[in-house]
Amino acid sequence: MSRVRVHNFSLSLDGFGTGEGLSHDAPFGHAGERLHEWMFTTRWWHETTGEPGGTGGLDDAFARRHGPGVGAEIMGAGKFGYPGWHEDPEWKGWWGPNPPFHTPTFVLTHHPRPSIEMEGGTTFHFLDTSPAKALEAAREAAGDQDVRVGGGATVVRDFLAAGLVDHLHVVVVPILLGRGARLWDGLEDVQKDYQVEAVASPTGVTHVTFTRAGL
Repeated sequence: MSRVRVHNFSLSLDGFGTGEGLSHDAPFGHAGERLHEWMFTTRWWHETTGEPGGTGGLDDAFARRHGPGVGAEIMGAGKFGYPGWHEDPEWKGWWGPNPPFHTPTFVLTHHPRPSIEMEGGTTFHFLDTSPAKALEAAREAAGDQDVRVGGGATVVRDFLAAGLVDHLHVVVVPILLGRGARLWDGLEDVQKDYQVEAVASPTGVTHVTFTRAGL
């Protein structure tokens, strides 16, 4: 059976995966881009965005694990758009006409709409359902490949709470946000089901991986 993976999910020291006050002009609220600056400097990011340069090393090596072997993505409504996007029939996500997923992508929302086919192989499907049911649909679309859970924090937390995540990669960024959406709430002892490894990067972030025992 295909695995369920989370990659490059950035967290503050106090466990927030995004800030407070999300809007059309502030996708991560008061956190701004601070949670993801480590990724923006990597060679992988520069290649993804069509820019030259970028750094190699540990951060780049972890970032590159995001894509290979993934046949479908699941994300929450808050990753797909700003609060209230469901009232805008023209909204097609943050990423322009060619989103970076290049797979069937399932958006969990209480406001389903018809599927949207984008350039580059991404088709957004909108589901009002449980994590387990969403995973069934994503696995069928992914075939023999894995399913990536892209976020935000609430969706990743729900999948962890349901025991559905096989591999989790979080990047602990040395900032404090104080408010926003937290990942770990209600997940006491979640680590007991995983082999946990942590690697510190010279850039100041720490890469922590949770891999289900036996995989």
